[in-house]
Amino acid sequence: MMRPFFVYGTLRPGAYNHDRFLLGRTTREEPARLPGALLYEGPGYPYAVPDEHEGEIVGDLLTPAPGAYGELLSVLDALEEYFGPGHPLNLYERAEREVVRVADGARVPAWVYFAAPGTPLGTPITGGDWLRREAVPQSPGAPRTP
Repeated sequence: MMRPFFVYGTLRPGAYNHDRFLLGRTTREEPARLPGALLYEGPGYPYAVPDEHEGEIVGDLLTPAPGAYGELLSVLDALEEYFGPGHPLNLYERAEREVVRVADGARVPAWVYFAAPGTPLGTPITGGDWLRREAVPQSPGAPRTP
């Protein structure tokens, strides 16, 4: 099923992977939020982790350009090292989640890339906004995996 994509890190407008992978492949890019998830500082890119009880991630909802959906899906799956549901080499898992458009509060089903189970996470990002991040120090021995 064709869905827009929710991006929260290097693919957001103004971030370094946006133009490399998205330029000419989208028709709309609008601010959105992902409730029920936490954001972590990764090795130069962030990791999102579902958390039903708290958290919200700031990002953008991207609508693929007409005829570009299949190509965009392939490009993003490759970039995010997603090989299929539960694949042992996945860095991220692609999942459908409802995101909230900032402009009108509408809930929209979208693809989101979450850290695959077992992926070492960095420190949590206060406010869930990778572009305005300030990592929160963790206590020694705190779990770092989803």
